[in-house]
Amino acid sequence: MGLACRRFLLDRDDTLWGLSTTKFERMLRDPAKHCLPVLAGQRVRTADVVVELMDREPVRVVRSTFPILTFDADGRLDPGRFEEQQSALVESLIAPVIAGSRFDRSQTVVNATARFVAQGGHWVPSRALSRIIDETALGRRPCPRL
Repeated sequence: MGLACRRFLLDRDDTLWGLSTTKFERMLRDPAKHCLPVLAGQRVRTADVVVELMDREPVRVVRSTFPILTFDADGRLDPGRFEEQQSALVESLIAPVIAGSRFDRSQTVVNATARFVAQGGHWVPSRALSRIIDETALGRRPCPRL
């Protein structure tokens, strides 16, 4: 048994495009050398899916997340924006736990900056689209690669 990560980009028509982890990491490390001109100037929905493997075959989806990637006018990924959104997501999840008993109910203003940044960095697929993403991650549907 093992785990594998599948990453998909979705175009405006909900077509899935596979993106290898290696290519994505290169896009984060060196956006100028690893750009996708076809995505120039767009905010692109992605699906990151972790699948369980049995004998190297995907058998079930373990977890899915749905970030949004931002590309500049030349098709370069904006790694700073991605990292900012990921950090804000972690902060928005951890902050209530850390605050715990220190929460002051008398305060009327809440700093929700991280929550808003995090919300702008992810999306929620419909049930039908979620099913298509899962089936693709499990190898039951074909998917072109970038």
